[in-house]
Amino acid sequence: MRLAEVWKRLCAAGSLFLAASSSVSASSWDLSETTRSKWAAQELRQDKAPDGLPDGHIAKASKGDIGATWYSSPTTRYRHGVIGDAIEAGRLNVKDSAGTVHFLDLPESEVFEDRTPRLADLDGDGRTEVITIRSSSRGGGSVTLYGVRYGTLREIASTGFIGRANRWLNIAGIADYLGTGSLQIAYVETPHIGGTLRVFEFTGGPLREVLSARGFSNHAIGSRNLGLSATADMNGDGIADLLVPTNSRRELKALSLNSGTVREIASIKLPAELATDIHVERSAGGTAFLFGLDNGRFYRLK
Repeated sequence: MRLAEVWKRLCAAGSLFLAASSSVSASSWDLSETTRSKWAAQELRQDKAPDGLPDGHIAKASKGDIGATWYSSPTTRYRHGVIGDAIEAGRLNVKDSAGTVHFLDLPESEVFEDRTPRLADLDGDGRTEVITIRSSSRGGGSVTLYGVRYGTLREIASTGFIGRANRWLNIAGIADYLGTGSLQIAYVETPHIGGTLRVFEFTGGPLREVLSARGFSNHAIGSRNLGLSATADMNGDGIADLLVPTNSRRELKALSLNSGTVREIASIKLPAELATDIHVERSAGGTAFLFGLDNGRFYRLK
């Protein structure tokens, strides 16, 4: 599937990780300073979630069988606190295309350790999947998919928990990184203690891991910023690539995944640690990435 088609499907599903509609050449990158206002201008505007987390929002979709989704029922029963506070969500809500609201409550031993769920039609069957980060007090984090099936909101598939308490993961992107026609989920497992990039594919059955690579981190412990990565075509082949920081968060790597392996397209050293979400700026002149570093300055990478 070409990037333009992926773009249409993600936009329709309201995904928070949108692939850029035009390519950017990583081989000729230039890093320059910009302003916070220009970075903020690219921020995705979302409505606050009702009875939600302090920084939780509603993800919306224009097509598919789910129109909106959000977390609610804030709880402090899971005392991990790696994403800014110890308040997590106990309930997932979706509003279907007919306007009916469905919800699912997790057991006391689990929470959604996340800010906002994501929407995408991962397997192209016309039904929207809700992509969440669900954590267990014993097993740590997982990527878990939900959907409305036979009139009920239910779990569809999961990566399974990491296997140890207080081990978290952060989703890095959702796109057709492999060029197969379906959308994959890329995430970094344990980004605070030596992160592993993992890519999973959903084609209607179980979630299946298709590749992995060590040495990445897309979150700083204690930060509310979960978007320290971006998706765009960075080598001009029409297939989505992933921009993600290394473990130090002082270097960004552009990765091509379409060969079934992680191949570095380019990398760039940063003058300080990446601290903010990476925003994708699209214009007639091409695609650029805007972000802030922990030195208090904002930069534009093109």
